Amino acid sequence: MRQTHCRRVAGLKFLGILLLLALIAAGIAGYAVYVPFGPQTETFVDIAPGTATPAIADALQKNGIIRSRYAFDLLHLTKHGTLKAGEYRFDHAAPMTEVYARIVRGDVYTVTLKIPEGYNIFDIAQAVADAGLGSRDAFLAAERQHIELIGWLPSTGAMPQSLEGYLFPDTYSFTRHATPVQILTAMVHRFRRAAAELGLSGEMQQTVIMASLVEKEVNQSSERPLVAGVFMNRLSKGMPLATDPTIIYAALLDGRWSGAIHASDLQADSPYNTYKHTGLPPGPICNPGMASLRAAMAPTKTDYLYFVSDAAGHSRFSTDLKEHSEQVQAYREAQKRQTP
Repeated sequence: MRQTHCRRVAGLKFLGILLLLALIAAGIAGYAVYVPFGPQTETFVDIAPGTATPAIADALQKNGIIRSRYAFDLLHLTKHGTLKAGEYRFDHAAPMTEVYARIVRGDVYTVTLKIPEGYNIFDIAQAVADAGLGSRDAFLAAERQHIELIGWLPSTGAMPQSLEGYLFPDTYSFTRHATPVQILTAMVHRFRRAAAELGLSGEMQQTVIMASLVEKEVNQSSERPLVAGVFMNRLSKGMPLATDPTIIYAALLDGRWSGAIHASDLQADSPYNTYKHTGLPPGPICNPGMASLRAAMAPTKTDYLYFVSDAAGHSRFSTDLKEHSEQVQAYREAQKRQTP
């Protein structure tokens, strides 16, 4: 009897010890999982595609994001989530459950890149550099090298030598490791979607060139079809387009743009010099948005051959050179009055 009693007491003690150990283990696990932990400064963890859960947990622990890789493995066994690859940014202490949930959601770190309507390749390259997505020169080199990205364009003559005009203005999100080609591909893909939405086909290259001129010449959406109509009228009469933005673009291409148009710029022997050469320039001079593309597709039919901005930023249209000269003189006088 005494031996049986002793064994029973010993068994109860053993169970008690096991229960105590289990409670301690649960407490440790709960502490590791639910009590906030992590960096106080910006820390990045990059999870490659196909990385196993233990390796993810190990990387998180080594970077000071979680207390215990083993607790993370245990949490994964209870949650059964799918952990997404990508680069994650951590900058404050958080419960492990929050860290886990972010990786399951695929809440990867991205950089926002905003490209306004009318940006040219030089503007975009600078925006890429300013966003920390690579160097300006590397982007420009890739832009010239990967013309195959617009190989789907309808064949209406010589293939463009630049992606200018086909990098659609929009707000993009990229990972910090995005390459220039990946950025360019996303922008060209967005242009292709816009072209499909507009039903743009056929003479696409000529339409995009015209849209780029309209984009640079006018800010008022309601005036864009009128400006496109002026350009079409000048083309039909064999008149030079004589538009300043093409002069600026020619100088940019030659690396001689100083911030102002000089007499020498107007005499430059560039195919983009629309004062010397008739017809459209050989390519777009910027990346137009939807409104300018629509205007180029459907110019307003008028007898106007000239236009000039007024002091309020609107365009004044004329049918003959005499009226246009009067409008130009009125603009110059208004500018003088505004100058302190």
